[in-house]
Amino acid sequence: MEALALHRAFTLIEPGPVVLVTTHDGTGNNIMTITWTMVMGFSPDLAITTGPWNHSWAALTTTRECVLAVPAADLLDTAVGIGMCSGRDTDKFARFGLTAKPASKVKAPLIAECLGNIECKVVDVVEPHGIIVLRGVAAWIDAHRTERRLLHAIGDGTFVADGEGFDRREAMRAKIPPGL
Repeated sequence: MEALALHRAFTLIEPGPVVLVTTHDGTGNNIMTITWTMVMGFSPDLAITTGPWNHSWAALTTTRECVLAVPAADLLDTAVGIGMCSGRDTDKFARFGLTAKPASKVKAPLIAECLGNIECKVVDVVEPHGIIVLRGVAAWIDAHRTERRLLHAIGDGTFVADGEGFDRREAMRAKIPPGL
């Protein structure tokens, strides 16, 4: 083993997957790329992290709703591109050729090209850490999409996509909550 700079330790356990967060501020739609996401148990409670430096922060904290659109591996360059420009001066849906679809319970749009979309309400903002706690209120999946591998950011400009799966459902049957 060799030493790893402590400020880079997060790259060993960087969460995922990469998501595209859509918002609607009352005048228009925006998208931001978030590489830090967290599930909070076996519920529709989720969390992301961002902050006031991000153009979407105002919409998130004012409207208290968003959509987490989950891109598959074929949208890697789109996700990176979205993260490299600002909604202050860019219509990201137009620039990246994405299709905004109406959501059922929030004003923020779904992204048709994504594998899945989760409509969310903001339930808490932990400002010192930039954590936004969300509750999913509706979820959508494109069951016919061929590319289904999810993206995970390592935190240094590199990404990995989900690979080979391992089925241990039978061994864990007694521990998995009903309905999963």
